[in-house]
Amino acid sequence: MYPIVRNRRLRQNAAIRALVQEHQLSVNDFLVPLFVEEGQGVKEEILSMPGQYRYSLDELPKELAELNDLGLKAVLLFAKTPQSVKDNKGTEAYNPNGLMQRAIKAIKSAQPELLVFTDVALDPYSVYGHDGIVEGGKILNDPTIEVLCKMSVSHADAGADFVAPSDMMDGRVLRIREALDQAGYPDVGILSYAAKYASAHYGPFRDALDSAPAALKDIPTDKKTYQMDPANRKEAIKEALMDQDEGADILMVKPGMPYLDIVRELNHVTDLPIAVYHVSGEYAMVKAAAAKGWIDEQAVVMEQLMSFKRAGASIIATYFAKDAARLLI
Repeated sequence: MYPIVRNRRLRQNAAIRALVQEHQLSVNDFLVPLFVEEGQGVKEEILSMPGQYRYSLDELPKELAELNDLGLKAVLLFAKTPQSVKDNKGTEAYNPNGLMQRAIKAIKSAQPELLVFTDVALDPYSVYGHDGIVEGGKILNDPTIEVLCKMSVSHADAGADFVAPSDMMDGRVLRIREALDQAGYPDVGILSYAAKYASAHYGPFRDALDSAPAALKDIPTDKKTYQMDPANRKEAIKEALMDQDEGADILMVKPGMPYLDIVRELNHVTDLPIAVYHVSGEYAMVKAAAAKGWIDEQAVVMEQLMSFKRAGASIIATYFAKDAARLLI
C-alpha cells in the first residue's frame, strides 16, 4: 500500500526497467512473408505496401541472404499466379513445376537452413479469387479439401518444411495431415490459420497477389461463408481446438492487433505454439501515418510487436520483420 509500495521504483532508470521487463522480442520470433512472381530481374514494389516487394526467382538469393544476415530464420511464401493459369479448380496449385514449387526449391537451394512455410489456399489460383472451388454461388468444402491435399503434398515434394492452410475449410487439417503422412512426409508440419477472420484489413495483400474475390453475378463478393465473423470469440476457440485435434502443429490468429484477445485466450486453452499475422492493412496504416509524420514508425512497430508477445504469441508473421530485426540485433 502506498506510500510503502511505490511502483515507480521499478521504472526509475533504464537498467531496472530492463531487469524487470516481463516480455522480450527476438529475431527468433519473426516469420517473414515473401511474395514471388514470374519473370526475370523482377523486384516490384507493392504500391499499397510501401517497402514490400514481389520477387522473381532469380532475385530471391539477394533477399534471402539479407534475411540470413539479419538472423531471420523462416519465410511464409506466397506466389502471384499468372491469370492465364487460373481456373475454378486450382489445378495450377499442385503443378510440380508451378511457381510456388519452383520458389520452394530456389529458397532451399540458396539458403538450405531457412524454414519455408507455404500458403495453402486456392485464391491465388482461382479465377474467382476464392479460397475454394465455386459452384452454384457457394464455396464447396470437401472438393476443395481434395485440392488442398494435392497442393500440400506438392509443396512437401518441393522441400517445404511447413504447409500453412489459410482457407478455413472445415476438416482440412486432418485430411492434409493424412495426405502428407501417406505421401511419406510425417515430418512436414502444419501451421493452421485456425482463427482467420473475415477482416477489412486484407486489402493490400489482395493487391499483392491479385486475389480479391471477383465482382461477378452469382459469385460471392466476400469470404464470410468460410472466414470468421469478427464479432465471435468462442467460435475461434472451437476452431482452434478442432485444428489441434486434427493434427495442427502451430495455430495462427489472423489479423493481429484487432484480435489480441483471441491470441490470449488460445494461449490459455492450448499448449501448441500460437502464431499471429500482423497483416497487410495493419502494415499499410502504420506506413501511411508515419509518412504523414503523425507517428514515430519505429516506436509504434516495436510496441505492436511486443503486444503480440505479451498476449501469448510465440511466432509473429509481420512485414516489419526486417525493420524489427535491425533494431534488435
